[in-house]
Order: sequence, then structure tokens, then C-alpha cells
Amino acid sequence: MVDCLFCKIVKKEIPSYKVYEDKEFIAFLDIGPVNKGHTLVMPKNHSETFLDMNERELGKIMHFIQKVARAVVQGTKADGFNLMLNNKRAAGQLVDHAHFHIIPRFHSDGFKHWPQGKYQGNEAQQIADEIKRFL
Repeated sequence: MVDCLFCKIVKKEIPSYKVYEDKEFIAFLDIGPVNKGHTLVMPKNHSETFLDMNERELGKIMHFIQKVARAVVQGTKADGFNLMLNNKRAAGQLVDHAHFHIIPRFHSDGFKHWPQGKYQGNEAQQIADEIKRFL
């Protein structure tokens, strides 16, 4: 895609702090990190969202992510990490190129999880049934 920021990083038209790459995927530091070492992992082939990625890529990218995540944890001396994917604007996706976030976590970093809600009455069963209709 011509105007895709991440495609420009892949083509080396825009500089990045690349951590690792192979023929199909690239990992580089997020320029607005939650914690230092926050790394983005993505396919070099343009897919706007996770749902647009092809099955072959999906099968391979998790191995790539695992390798990079181990290095992020060791390199930052993190206590753990979050693996996140924001899919579409409503979920916080800011760049229209599918990408995963590896966020190193530390016991004292103050980064909190989202609040938990509750289902009322038969609502959980109704929602589960509706989801199942599309599988």
C-alpha cells in the first residue's frame, strides 16, 4: 500500500529501530512505548487488519512472535509481557497494517488491565449463541 507507514518501514523509506526480521516478518521498537522495549511485530506483506492476514502467515507469525518475545523479556529484564493486537479503530488500531505489540511488563510499572464487566441473566448464553451462528 502506497501510503502505509509500516510498509514504508519495511521498504526502509522511513527509519526504525529494527529488532529482527526474516523474509516474511519484521519486529521493531514502538516509537511511543508503554514500557521501554515495547516492540511491534508484523507481516511485511500488507494486510490492513488481523482478519485480512492469510492462513499461512497466521500459522507462521506466532513462532516469530515467540522468538522476539523471549528476546524482549531477556533484553529488558522484564518480569513478564503482554501480547496485544488492536484490530480496527474502535479497538485502538492506529496504523492500518496488521501488527502485534509485545509489551515488556514490570511489577512496578503501573500499567493496569481493563475493568471486568458482568453478564446479566441469560445474556451470556444469548451472546454465545449469536457468535456460534457465524462459525
